[in-house]
Amino acid sequence: MIAADFHTFSDSEPPLLLTRRHAIHLAACAAIFPEAAVARGPQTEVRDALAKRFTDDGTVGGFVAFKVDEKLFVLSDNTRPRQAILPASTFKIPNSIIALESGVVKDPDKDVFKWDGTSYAIAEWNKDHTLRSAIAASAVPVYQEIARRVGPTRMQSYVDAFDYGNHDIGGGIDRFWLTGNLRISPMQQIAFLDKLRRRKLPVSKRSQNLTCDILPVTKVGDSVIRAKSGLIGVDDRTARDGITTSVGWLVGWAEKGSAQTVFAMNLDIRDPKHTANRMAITQQLLGDIGAI
Repeated sequence: MIAADFHTFSDSEPPLLLTRRHAIHLAACAAIFPEAAVARGPQTEVRDALAKRFTDDGTVGGFVAFKVDEKLFVLSDNTRPRQAILPASTFKIPNSIIALESGVVKDPDKDVFKWDGTSYAIAEWNKDHTLRSAIAASAVPVYQEIARRVGPTRMQSYVDAFDYGNHDIGGGIDRFWLTGNLRISPMQQIAFLDKLRRRKLPVSKRSQNLTCDILPVTKVGDSVIRAKSGLIGVDDRTARDGITTSVGWLVGWAEKGSAQTVFAMNLDIRDPKHTANRMAITQQLLGDIGAI
């Protein structure tokens, strides 16, 4: 009987050189024992052509997608998808789960966060919100109030339990994801999002189901994209006097029939159009890899 020893590499571990004899051996194993090939776990492909979607729009960025059925990671390059930066408003996804799980929010459609009267340049922030309307408007003040009610001890326990980014909530309980110490890479975003997609986070199914239900949805033909955007540089203070941004996020998953693809994209904001173009560029990238 032929046996093979398959090894899973970490991000920092260099790949072993594969000799022709080893390649033949592995091919034979996969042919005789297809389950062994599956046991190797997810594979990774870097497709340089994907980066052209950013340069065509006059900027640079990074994209990574995990095609669930194929157990395949597709990256635009091997560097940016592994670089950790502030999550900005993409943290509203875990913050929503935490709000529901902790009881800070009991019903995402009935519990109301009253507007405090502060005038923001983003008009949608200047009103009362439920959790559902707050995530749709990406209302930073609402989620800051949620974080204050959760408190640092409980917040840290949830961030640790979710294995979210670098786990560091330093820099203020109501701004650690905006201007503080929290950092997460696109690859880490996918690790978190895939657990949520599968309802495998260490919290109740109810909290995960409700969070998935309130995520903004975009329909593209016969596909559905559930995603949250983020803009590093937009918070409760900068939004009072106008918006200045540096990096834009879009993270989530796409559903095409029964096939699902988890993705994370960020790009440099070099022109106001780049903020508006995040979804369009992401749709192009997802289309390039057959996810939508």
